Amino acid sequence: MATIKDVARHAEVSVTTVSHVVNGTRHVSAEGRERVEQAIRALGYVPSAIARSLKRNNTRTLGMLIPNSSNPYFAEIVHAVEDRAFGAGYNVILCNTNDEPHRQGSYLQVLAERRIDGLIVVSTGQDATLPTQLAGLQVPTVLVDREVEIDEQPGDLVETAHMQGGLLATQHLLALGHRRIACIHGPAGLRPSEQRIAGWRSALAAAGCEHGDALLWNGHFTSQGGHDAMQAMLAAHADAASAPPTAVFVCNDLMAMGALCAAHERGLRVPESLALVGFDDIELAAFTSPPLTTVAQPKLRIGALAVEMLLERIDGRRQAARQVMLQPELRVRASTAAPSADVPDPASSPSLAFRP
Repeated sequence: MATIKDVARHAEVSVTTVSHVVNGTRHVSAEGRERVEQAIRALGYVPSAIARSLKRNNTRTLGMLIPNSSNPYFAEIVHAVEDRAFGAGYNVILCNTNDEPHRQGSYLQVLAERRIDGLIVVSTGQDATLPTQLAGLQVPTVLVDREVEIDEQPGDLVETAHMQGGLLATQHLLALGHRRIACIHGPAGLRPSEQRIAGWRSALAAAGCEHGDALLWNGHFTSQGGHDAMQAMLAAHADAASAPPTAVFVCNDLMAMGALCAAHERGLRVPESLALVGFDDIELAAFTSPPLTTVAQPKLRIGALAVEMLLERIDGRRQAARQVMLQPELRVRASTAAPSADVPDPASSPSLAFRP
């Protein structure tokens, strides 16, 4: 591999001259620049990014942590982040923590060694060490989607109003005439999930409807978890004397897809026998059968805004913390409808519960 000294010898100039041409740090005559550029092409010389970053005190690189790369919601946010960063002349190093706190800490160390200029974090579950790790990194940081408790001055944050989204989903089902509405939620203790549950509870309480733990099921924010939760819910009510839910608010679209599959496996017609609402509005939600009614998060806006906030810090245009709360919107599709008059009353005929 050619070195800067090889380029200098080939161009018959000093190493300093080559450095100035490569880094643009001082004027070099047109003749000298041409000789250096010809030597670079002839030798296939690739300048050291590390050396250049040391000279400029920046790497034009951003780091990003996400908890699950298999979730299309995060993939769509990453796409928005990379698109905006590329337009601003930055590269993005993406790290998938796989919802593991120890992996999150390891990746933060790797990003620190890469001398990133800024960091975007979608945090992993319960990790009490994260605030200390972020403070030790000493680079501008923007939190996305999930808040992190920090004792010192709060940092930058961009997220969706999760509780409002839960309200929108449940109010939509109530407006259709549903009164017994179950909820499939994500991991316990994860703030977005807890806030969406709070929205569900609030809407049901305001309508005078039941909202106890018997209607609450954990799907772990995965399609398999949503499938398992729906199966367990249907089995629990199949032989029960109490009326089964006629609708389900599912706290993310991946779980909703799993729940939809489980409903189909039981021969349930959606939405005639059971209405479903998801959360996130990932691209695939419009292509399920039936297309999924869901609460849309402004994912493109979230990603672009996170980069904008980071660049404000990097460029020294802002010092004070900035926290932005974006509003969700309901996307009504074919997975919700009014309760069907054809569905038998399970209170009078419990053995018919959840049959199509």
